[in-house]
Amino acid sequence: MYPFIRLLKEAVKFRNATTLKVGENHVSHHICWPWDLDMWAELNNGRALSLYDLGRIPLARRMGLIKVLRREKWGLAVAGTSIRYRRRIRAFDKIEMRSRLVSWDERFIYLEQGMWVRGECASHALFRTAVTDRNGIVSTKRVMDALGLEATAPEMPQWSAAWVDADTKRPWPPMGDTAITP
Repeated sequence: MYPFIRLLKEAVKFRNATTLKVGENHVSHHICWPWDLDMWAELNNGRALSLYDLGRIPLARRMGLIKVLRREKWGLAVAGTSIRYRRRIRAFDKIEMRSRLVSWDERFIYLEQGMWVRGECASHALFRTAVTDRNGIVSTKRVMDALGLEATAPEMPQWSAAWVDADTKRPWPPMGDTAITP
């Protein structure tokens, strides 16, 4: 089940937090509960993606995006993710999550997030997100104008630009239209 109560806790906790500028980190703290575990007694990879929401949503709020989404009747969607897992997160581990806006292009906003346990990075993710309306994706120029931000995106780090480039070469639809035979 989606962690709605935890998301509500984050919304309340950061409701009066200072505004963040582009590139500044939103830092939040979480606990890996037993219901977050997989059969190997570590944080389930699907749950990790849900927990990353607990950093992205308050980040969006602190940057003023949630207010703009409500005013414009826009939505927010994840359009792609690259995640790297490096350390196990076990039951009752305390997690420090760092979330920040990296850059944007004409259509997508790129966010970087990491989970840190005992001073070590346990996982790191790059998210391609999109603001949407009933007609599809809203251009980032419109989004940045609505936020009152300069439309020029910060230079994207080389590693994230390489992922964006590689993803454009990925075939769609996936697996083609031929069946795999044994």
